[in-house]
Amino acid sequence: MYPKHQSIPKLLAVGALFVLGASFTILNKTEPAVNGRDNPKTEKLKLQPGFKAEHLYSPSDNKQGSWVAMTFDNKGRMITSDQYGTLYRLELPPIGTEGKPKVEALKIEKGAATDTVGMGYANGLLYAFNSLYVMINNSKNNKIFTRKSGLYRLQDTDNDDQYDKITLMKELAGDGEHGPHSILLSPDKQSLYVISGNHTDVPKMDAHRLPTTWQEDNLFPLIKDPRGHANDRMAPGGWIANVDPEGKRWELISAGYRNAFDMAFNEVGDLFVYDADMEWDFGLPWYRPTRICHATSASEFGWRTGNSKWSPTWPDNLPPIMNIGQGSPTNLIYLRDAKFPAKYKKTLLAFDWSFGIMHAIHLKPSGSTYTSEHEEFLSGIPLPLTDGVVGPDGALYFMTGGRRLESDVYRVYYAGSESTAPTAPITLTKENELRRSLEKFHGDPNPQAVATAWPYLKHPDRFIRYAARLAVEHQPVAEWKDKALNEKDPITSINAIIALARQTKPELKGAMLNSLLNINFKSLTEPQQIDLLRAYELVFLRTGAPDAATNSKIVAALNPSFPANVNSSDLNRALSKILIYLEAPGIIPKTLALLEAKEQPTNLTAGGNTATASAELIMRNPQYGLDIADMLKSMPPAQQTYYANMLSLASKNWTPELHERYFKWFYKAFSYKGGRSYVGFIDRARKLALKHVPENKVAYYDKLSGGELLSKNGNDLVKLVYPKGPGRNWKLENALPLVEAGLSGRNFEQGKNMYNAITCNRCHSMRGEGGSIGPDLTQLATRFSAKDMLEAIIEPNKTISDQYAATHFTLKNGQTVVGRLTNEDANNYYVSQNPYEPETVMKLAKKNVASHKYSPVSIMYGNLINSLSEEELKDLMAYLMAGGNEKNPMFSAKQ
Repeated sequence: MYPKHQSIPKLLAVGALFVLGASFTILNKTEPAVNGRDNPKTEKLKLQPGFKAEHLYSPSDNKQGSWVAMTFDNKGRMITSDQYGTLYRLELPPIGTEGKPKVEALKIEKGAATDTVGMGYANGLLYAFNSLYVMINNSKNNKIFTRKSGLYRLQDTDNDDQYDKITLMKELAGDGEHGPHSILLSPDKQSLYVISGNHTDVPKMDAHRLPTTWQEDNLFPLIKDPRGHANDRMAPGGWIANVDPEGKRWELISAGYRNAFDMAFNEVGDLFVYDADMEWDFGLPWYRPTRICHATSASEFGWRTGNSKWSPTWPDNLPPIMNIGQGSPTNLIYLRDAKFPAKYKKTLLAFDWSFGIMHAIHLKPSGSTYTSEHEEFLSGIPLPLTDGVVGPDGALYFMTGGRRLESDVYRVYYAGSESTAPTAPITLTKENELRRSLEKFHGDPNPQAVATAWPYLKHPDRFIRYAARLAVEHQPVAEWKDKALNEKDPITSINAIIALARQTKPELKGAMLNSLLNINFKSLTEPQQIDLLRAYELVFLRTGAPDAATNSKIVAALNPSFPANVNSSDLNRALSKILIYLEAPGIIPKTLALLEAKEQPTNLTAGGNTATASAELIMRNPQYGLDIADMLKSMPPAQQTYYANMLSLASKNWTPELHERYFKWFYKAFSYKGGRSYVGFIDRARKLALKHVPENKVAYYDKLSGGELLSKNGNDLVKLVYPKGPGRNWKLENALPLVEAGLSGRNFEQGKNMYNAITCNRCHSMRGEGGSIGPDLTQLATRFSAKDMLEAIIEPNKTISDQYAATHFTLKNGQTVVGRLTNEDANNYYVSQNPYEPETVMKLAKKNVASHKYSPVSIMYGNLINSLSEEELKDLMAYLMAGGNEKNPMFSAKQ
């Protein structure tokens, strides 16, 4: 297996944050590219021994946008797409030569006229069947480029080496970074595969390998993302379809992804996908790292909105073959055809945009699937990787860019002494062949399917059990209903009831539950116990709660086994969920005991350990890395969070003492630091729980659980320390003498509290903490005097950097709008008016704007320090001049 790291390290070197800039320099100087220091573009790349890199082209330098997709045509030319622009074609110089690429914008003819954009805005490109396939990902309101999201086919019908025929194969309802993505040629070169993110509706399909019986299927109390992300997106999430070359037949192959950008086949036709994490969930029990999935026929990978994501341990979805960690997946390549050493011939190359890493995933057959080992193949700082392919010459070509960042095209090739000759293909295992034989029944009903697949519902290989169950589910229920209900083998019975429950037959509820009650829970292994609990859960979800008598029987069968061993985190989660739902006697105190236990499970990341540790990513990208550093300092206890959320469902059997213990946990939970949605998720669970307390106790428990710590919307904490004053109308002439008289023996904590109290942290960062609307203040004293600082605070309008300036808009109706221009497109300006809520923007139609100019008024409020007393002001200035370092001599040893 790959090298394992805890995704939530217990320790993080404090000094890491203080040497961020130095670390970048050290990395670049101690890890130069093998091909020398002649080009800073390649010098920053870290390569494996024997490999060389060439910088081929910079679209940004030539005002050609930021490139995110590429393919090679039948003449060996590269075709690329600007994320928000046109297509380009490049004739590349041979490896090792000094020539420059010949670049042309593709002219896409529309009758007699040529469209100025023609074709572009592509997240995916593929040349196949003498055609260029283009996956357009475009907003419906874009008037610069009016083509809608979807799969298009471009053809050259008059042989003039330009594409003149455009065919829309299928329009897709989705756009943005979770919209339609990549296109891939099938292993037999007879069809296409396409992949889309979870903000793209599944279009009408002609066939379904994965049956359309999907639901949310989680008894966990539903909390959608508090900040609104994907709140209207339900099952099945991101999806993969197989398409014929003309786009006439679409077949759903796999689903349940969050935002998988790309996929790749190995030489034996097994499909792999690189799926994204939801970084706002970091630190929460439902967080799932970026991961590599083996996308078998009819596979489901369990993405669901909010906190309802499925555990990889559940039998009705499949686990990843590797958790990579945090990042932003953009590309996946299989290196079989690369002229690389044998070590890389059976390797996936996974691109991470956020941290500039190409992850090498070395595959090894194991049963019907694969195990994998991880290696960092290539990296750079910064290196926002977008797309890549193996070229006709066997070299690796890749691009950087996206989100209008600086864009470059590179080539990497092997120049070492090892052989790059083709190697023997992967040999299919017997289990792999068996799984494929079962997958042939994932389609139209077949009279042989049930008899063939049934024995394999108990196979020790999880992927084979899954394939067998899906083969059964594709058959008419009448053919196998009685067989499922009368099955005596416990493992076969569990999987048969899961299949039957997914058919949503309420009249079978009693019979299905009786079948499950015939299984001795204690006789099963832990994974089998989780499967049985999931079968119960699916029956409840699909057919309703059991009657009182059956409820009692299930509780009697399961309650004695809870809690299990402390490190059996997945089993304890599953048991607590079922038993709380069934209102089992004693379940609340037992779950609270786990919530309060000093000993907690050691492995809490959904699906296991990760190939990259979170702490290792901090220095690779200051924007994202410092956020990770901030969270790692005080990570939430994920298992406790799970129990606390689950207990919010319990409405009965509480006592005042139990409620006291429970709601005190929430107060403590707000002291932890998770992803951006952490506070909101905890608050929503808290509010669900408050619905189950006596009406005359709501206010008491609200305060006990931390209600006063929260902002009005419950998504953020408010600071409880305020200036004591008395304040005064501070001017430069009365404030500066206080500071120039000397700052010694100051109170660090009060200085920091005043910094937060007057809301500097909302817009400015100090030592990696705070907002990003204004400049970072950590090194403030190295560039500015005390006078400069006070002047900027007291008179913020005196000098305004255009980087942080507000814009003054005058509308045609005479009204004015002042705010920070955050973005614009062809039709609108996007303006943030409140620097404390920069994510809230106003959309101004350009047609309604008469003029606009930089405002002479700073977006920073003046007089922020007027609430401070003399001592509070001096402590604040000491804090600013020390750059937030409490070891600075200005602060007393004892405070």
